[in-house]
Amino acid sequence: MHRRTLGAAAAALALGALPRPAAAQQWPSRPVRVVLPVPPGGGTDILARIVQPHLQERLGQPVLVENRAGGGMTIGTNIVAKAEPEGHTMLMIDTAIAVNPHLYRNLPYDTQRDLQPVVLAATAPVILVTAPNFPPNSVPELLAYARANPGRVNFASGGNGTSTHLSGELLRHVGEIDIVHVPYQGTGPGVAALLGGHTQMMFAGISSTRPHVEAGRLKAIAVTGEARSGSMPTVPTFAEAGLPQMDAETIWGFWVPAATPAAIGERFARELTAVLAMPSVKQRVEELGFVPRGGTPAAYGARFEAELAKWGPIVRAAGVQAG
Repeated sequence: MHRRTLGAAAAALALGALPRPAAAQQWPSRPVRVVLPVPPGGGTDILARIVQPHLQERLGQPVLVENRAGGGMTIGTNIVAKAEPEGHTMLMIDTAIAVNPHLYRNLPYDTQRDLQPVVLAATAPVILVTAPNFPPNSVPELLAYARANPGRVNFASGGNGTSTHLSGELLRHVGEIDIVHVPYQGTGPGVAALLGGHTQMMFAGISSTRPHVEAGRLKAIAVTGEARSGSMPTVPTFAEAGLPQMDAETIWGFWVPAATPAAIGERFARELTAVLAMPSVKQRVEELGFVPRGGTPAAYGARFEAELAKWGPIVRAAGVQAG
């Protein structure tokens, strides 16, 4: 894979970009299309639709959220990577943006060459939930049950290489258990399969599972992160349960084609940051288990590089390969 640094790429692109004030003033001149490489129902979709009406009010143009699922999020990502670099086609994606370069041998795009980070939207712990009739009720009980039934416990995910998948692989590794991965085309379908009794457990975002836990349709076992989630404070952390190595979390951010003028990304980052700081939006996002972020393209670029370095060894250790 091409390993040019994001800073060098941005500097090279700036040479051919429009002057910064002009680019910002001219954009957006028509509706902004935000491609989600996932089906409806998961954390990405939920978060996008919370900020959508506020973004279009601040931008003065419609913001059209479009779900283009498939290929482990590569189909929707490729649409944006190949789009015209004028800021009217954007990508919103989770941790998969940093995982897929390790997972796929032949991506149809080069993440660092063809895409440009814009802003970190949110982060969230990952919660482990199980079917109500699954015997274990805690992490120690789950580990004991899985060890007594090697290869007979399965976990759903939102697809190969997603944070919901790699969290399961991380549990397999640090818990020294033999569990079977069952991938679905997105978090929503994965949760639906768990609710339907087709799988036994799943790592997912709190936003996707909290209503089902509160209704008794799923059991909450533990959350990742250093502290309990404010939206589900009765659920213990993995660290409390004796597995501090379970430090996975999901991140969400926006991207544009690489040659997009920097001023456009900077403008969008400012607007999204302002939206996430609105009291009503902040409260709603936090109630669903997200941590609203915002910031600058440079800050998100640095976070992406750190995630890229973090997940590579985990993917290799798990022996995961998608194509």
